[in-house]
Amino acid sequence: MENAILRLEANLKILLVNNHKNMTKKQFPTGVVHKVPEDLRKAITSTPAARAVWEDITPLARNEWICWVTSGKKAETRSIRINKALSKLGGGMRRPCCWAGCPHRAL
Repeated sequence: MENAILRLEANLKILLVNNHKNMTKKQFPTGVVHKVPEDLRKAITSTPAARAVWEDITPLARNEWICWVTSGKKAETRSIRINKALSKLGGGMRRPCCWAGCPHRAL
């Protein structure tokens, strides 16, 4: 009986370690055409409400957010858009408002 308990404990430890490894390797969800830029990924990761929506929306919707943020020509515009995206995603908005859409998705 004692050996069975020890084997069970060992198996449980292995399962817990493997589960932890799988959770830490989980990739950050990205778009269909675009990869998430590092600055946007860090911002979303550090904002739990925005991250929850980000993980729930479709890859096409994520693509729209990525393209909207990266389409700004100036660093200042990009920064403003990242902050606005965090606010809108955190509020539950699933796609950028008043955006014609990603011109790259047809490629």
